[in-house]
Amino acid sequence: MNKRQMMLSIIIPVYNEELTIGNIIDRTNIAARRIGLPYEIIVVNDLSYDKSLQVAIKRKIRVYSLTKHLGKGYALRAGFAQAKGDIIITIDSDGSHWPEELHELLAPVLSGKADMVVGSRYMNHKRVEARKLNKFGVRIFNYLIQLFTNVTITDSQSGYRAMKREVLSKQRLKSEEYEIESEMLVKAVKAGFRISEVPITFEQRTYGRSGVDPMVDGSKILFSIFMAYLKG
Repeated sequence: MNKRQMMLSIIIPVYNEELTIGNIIDRTNIAARRIGLPYEIIVVNDLSYDKSLQVAIKRKIRVYSLTKHLGKGYALRAGFAQAKGDIIITIDSDGSHWPEELHELLAPVLSGKADMVVGSRYMNHKRVEARKLNKFGVRIFNYLIQLFTNVTITDSQSGYRAMKREVLSKQRLKSEEYEIESEMLVKAVKAGFRISEVPITFEQRTYGRSGVDPMVDGSKILFSIFMAYLKG
């Protein structure tokens, strides 16, 4: 891939994050400009009932609003369908990811060492503020993915990722909610793509409450891992 011809598509799914989405868009713009490649920012509004949509529109970026609240997975898939870039990046809208670390996430892809890069909350020296229950669940999902794919991963549920367009073009994603991270990862490994991780800073959402239900969403994630492995 010729670096001079590459374009980045940065997709931010949002659901009721009016207190953080503007800050994330602004910081993402600054971080992307510093990289020096053409880029687009795509915000997919999952029918927020607060002012998230209005805040995003004011930033004069590409904004798509779903007509129903369908979940993070569906919002990401809608963003993927609209993306024009050669490299697709996903980042959460709640302020837990640092856009300033975008260059670190992209480095293995730009250098040709990886096809998908996952920003890991649990590697090396980076600051992490995550709930113990979340950590326990992630360990279980990590173990299952390693068992099925023989690939060691420390943070299979991270939503901060960068990947070549080909990774997505080889997949038929079906997830509608938080299980999409596992589905993408397992299918990418099965398709023979190279997976890498880099440490990221993580703060357990800066405002509001998470929409993740440990039991309900945990069960969906487990099911998605099995189905992605069995059916691809």
